[in-house]
Amino acid sequence: KMFDYGVLWGGKKNWDESRARISENPEKRKPEDFALWKFNPKIGFDCEWGKGFPGWHIECSAMGIKFLGEQFDIHTGGIDHIATHHTNEIAQSECATGKKPFVKFWMHNEFLDIGKGEKMAKSGENFITLDAVVKKKNIDPIAYRFWLLMANYRTKVNFIWEALEGAETALKRLYSLYIELVNSPTTEGKVNKEYQKKFKEFIEDDLDTPRALTVLWDILKDKNISNADKKTTVLDFDKVFGLGFKNLKKVKENIIPKNIKLLTEEREQARQNKDWKQSDELREKINSLGYKIRDTTKGQKISKI
Repeated sequence: KMFDYGVLWGGKKNWDESRARISENPEKRKPEDFALWKFNPKIGFDCEWGKGFPGWHIECSAMGIKFLGEQFDIHTGGIDHIATHHTNEIAQSECATGKKPFVKFWMHNEFLDIGKGEKMAKSGENFITLDAVVKKKNIDPIAYRFWLLMANYRTKVNFIWEALEGAETALKRLYSLYIELVNSPTTEGKVNKEYQKKFKEFIEDDLDTPRALTVLWDILKDKNISNADKKTTVLDFDKVFGLGFKNLKKVKENIIPKNIKLLTEEREQARQNKDWKQSDELREKINSLGYKIRDTTKGQKISKI
């Protein structure tokens, strides 16, 4: 039904206003039509309509139906896919199957800007990969995931290295709180139902991950809950977060030795005194002991080589 077309971005009223601005195309019966099959005598496939290949909207409908069925729960994508791509996915899929709806919940994420508010695009010079995060800055990719969880997916975020470094610091603090639970003598714990209820409410409220993270912080700091129950509840939350808490097993893997800390403090003092020679010598000594040091806007960061 035509009145359903464009439901993702406002329904019939907005559709009527938008279709008036669509330019005429002699290859279409109606200006608002979109291609299901692209005719091309040189490339593609032979079929009853003529040689060519599927339109790009069809590709996604075909993959979705093949692997997830004629109806499935959640379809994600960027906000730039709402008006055309996802709208046409709905139209062709529901016409093909005769079922409503094709997808129960559409979740569209906002853009990721970088630097001075410029949209990060694969074709642009400002495109940053996770490989660059690891190799150039020695930051765990999980820290990037954590940074994204700190904002709602509908909110436009601006990527700067300082923000990612701050997220990494916060994540390591969470890890250290959890490791205290791992290394303390505990029995088998149970999921705390009160905290689980709060967590579930926030996650079910349009995937409100920022507030869900506050629940994680709260339970780790709650002195009225046993360590065993804290640990079990955190692992339950991490089925959603995917921050790798279950892999944190030993305290020695996450605590910097005292002698390394003392060398780092000594190096910081040398830097404040602008004694760059001593600073470099201390860096080399720290490296020789199996640790590397990185200077950031928030101070020195140490990690095991």
